[in-house]
This record gives sequence, structure tokens and C-alpha cells, in this order.
Amino acid sequence: MTDKSKPTMEDKNVVINKKGKQDYTKIKETEKKTRVKKASSKQSKKAVEQTKKTDKTRETAAEKIAEFQNKYIRLSADFDNYRKRTLKERIELIKSANAEILLNLLPVMDDFDRALKSMEDTKGCKEIKDGIDLIYNKFGEFLKSSGIKEIDAMHKKFDIDIHEAVTKIPAPEKKLKGKVLDVIQKGYFLNEKIIRYPKVIIGD
Repeated sequence: MTDKSKPTMEDKNVVINKKGKQDYTKIKETEKKTRVKKASSKQSKKAVEQTKKTDKTRETAAEKIAEFQNKYIRLSADFDNYRKRTLKERIELIKSANAEILLNLLPVMDDFDRALKSMEDTKGCKEIKDGIDLIYNKFGEFLKSSGIKEIDAMHKKFDIDIHEAVTKIPAPEKKLKGKVLDVIQKGYFLNEKIIRYPKVIIGD
């Protein structure tokens, strides 16, 4: 008669098999968790590396943008300076374009001055003097409108940058020493630039 309270060999094998299956299942689950952790860790590393790459790309892009902005600002400033310089040169060229022609007209003005002075003491030629005065004034207005301006030198202190000394004579008064006593030839500015220096006599 068989004792039912004692497990048989078959029962033992069943228990072992069940336990083995449970252990195997646990091992597989553990391995699966490990793989998931590893995969998750790899993904995290990749994500970190990708973030670093993205940040580096952004930094490089920002640096390039800043570099292009600086280049643009410098080019813009250079172009603005070039434009101003060109405009200034053009204005100067326009101002001095007729300088040679106007300079050649100044002796005509000298002749008018001499003619008027010689007629001051001459009698019986009032009409002629009036006619010359009219032409002289019109010619003077033309020169003024062209930028010509007479240099006021009479009784001014001698300035080597403005006056051209012809000779020195004793000054009739002490206060006239070192000053212009007479103007032999008038001087003229063209737009604040001297185109002919006045020839003067200085008091010594």
C-alpha cells in the first residue's frame, strides 16, 4: 500500500520543473530589464550627444551670424565714408572747376580799377565814367556769384600766409609798422581759397 503523504519522484520532478521554469522566467525578465536599461542608457547618451552637437551647431551658427553682422557693419561704414569722401571731392571739383578761367579774368578787373582811378581827376568824361562804372559793377557781381571775393589787405597786419610783400617803406605812423601801407595788386579768394595773393607794401 502506497503512502499518499510522501511525495513521489514524479511529484518531485514536477516541482523541480516548475521551479526551473520560474527561475528561467526570472532570469529572462532580469535580462530583459537589463537590455531595456542598456538600451535606455544608450538612447540617453545618444540624446545627450545629439543635444551637445545641436548646441555646438547653434553656437557656431551664432558666431557666424555675429561675424557676418560685423562684416556688414564695417562694409556699411566703409561705403558711407567712401560716399562722403566722393561727395566732398565732387563739391571741391565743382568749386574749383572754373578757377583757371576766373583767374584769367582778374587782370581785366585790374584794368577796370586803373581806368576808374585815371578818370577820377579827368574832366568832361562823366558819361564815359558812368558807363565804365556800370560795366565794372556788373563784372564784379559776376565774379562774386562765381565765388570770387576780394582780399581786404589795406592797413591790415602783414600775414605771410595771405600777403605777398613787394617791398618795405618807413611807416608814416608808429601804429602802421608791420602793416600794409599800399596794395600794388589786389588778391582774391575763390570759395575761401586764395587763388591770387595780394602784392603789398609793408610799413617798416
